[in-house]
Amino acid sequence: MATKVHMEALSPTMEEGQLVQWLKGEGDAIANGDLLAEIETDKATMELVARGEGLLRKIFLDAGGIAEVGSVIAVIAAADEDISGIEGVTGGAAAAAPADEASAPTAPEPAPQAVSAPPAVPPPETSAPAVVPAASPAPGGRIKASPLARRLAEEMGVDITRVSGSGPGGRVVKRDVETAKAAGVAAPVAAPATWASDGAEYEDVPTSQMRKAIAKRLVTSIGPVPTFYLTVDVDMGRVMEARKSINTMLEKDGMRISINDILLKAIAAALRQHPNCNAQWHDGFVRRFSSVHLGVAVAIEDGLITPVVKNAHAKGIAQISAEVRELAGRARDKKLLPDEYTGSTFTVSNLGMLGIREFTAIINPPEAGILAVGGIVETPVVVDGQVTVRPRMRITMSCDHRVIDGAQGARFLQTLQGMLEEPTAILL
Repeated sequence: MATKVHMEALSPTMEEGQLVQWLKGEGDAIANGDLLAEIETDKATMELVARGEGLLRKIFLDAGGIAEVGSVIAVIAAADEDISGIEGVTGGAAAAAPADEASAPTAPEPAPQAVSAPPAVPPPETSAPAVVPAASPAPGGRIKASPLARRLAEEMGVDITRVSGSGPGGRVVKRDVETAKAAGVAAPVAAPATWASDGAEYEDVPTSQMRKAIAKRLVTSIGPVPTFYLTVDVDMGRVMEARKSINTMLEKDGMRISINDILLKAIAAALRQHPNCNAQWHDGFVRRFSSVHLGVAVAIEDGLITPVVKNAHAKGIAQISAEVRELAGRARDKKLLPDEYTGSTFTVSNLGMLGIREFTAIINPPEAGILAVGGIVETPVVVDGQVTVRPRMRITMSCDHRVIDGAQGARFLQTLQGMLEEPTAILL
């Protein structure tokens, strides 16, 4: 019996997905559980697995195409089975190609190496560097390339405008970038953006699935959520001393912690003392949590994602540091699992490393609060009647007034400030 391949909900909030690449081609034998395709969701790039056995008889949705969850995007069936009555959603980069080109089978772009999965195809041979002709721009002057290929080209220092695409419709895919790297196709120094090179006044950039999700989610926050803001100015001198001492001890193991790691530990400890702030608003009730699951905002190419440090209150600073580093790295590669970016009870956004002194962050519903952390600045202050220069950091808390009253938020920030200005308690 034929098996319809649907666009599955690969994240809890996914409503539609973009097909990055097929890992199997029409006519390939398929076993139950085989990796079929890579799908860009609103949070990450996920793998779609087969739910049946047979041959991949028909692909409806081409690379680059977008389909709603539940749409039929391919069919798996026996070689002699009639599938003429099955209809699916169409679209994608190859849809606009000439008929003879679109119907010709093309090799799927290989998936990034996963921990548990072997590479989809052998790596390209590099013993004889290939001659890589310039890529043909798409109508409008833009180079057709998959998001993965663009990301890889930037990381490898490859000029993607000089790479010949072997994907559908001449699209540059991952293997093309790898071949170009082997052939020594370096990126030009300080090259202007491709859209500006032809004198265009502006460029319309398609909205990624992540950016769509961010836009949809944030409009449910700042308007409907009655928000107020509280700011404290924290002396970070003792934290900086503590970090230096801890890193001296950790150097023998090749580890280091950051100011942000200590901050996360202090926030988790303070939230345990103020459960009204470690809470969520739901229609008809407020949910208070005994465990602290910290969402840590990470900026990536397409927007923002918040990996979650589960049970942060029960973890040491070194463990938090290692976990945040590992989660942030996989977030930038779009390889987080849904469980790793959902379930937060409170969120922290730190822009201090980008030179921001102070800002306000938008609450991530249904959470009741979020902390916006600025940079540490040497600031003249009065201490014991004398003007002195101290490292100061401003922290602003956005509060959902339906859950957190002003006094409750202020007491939480007082506790946090005390822990940071005398961090011995949280370091023991």
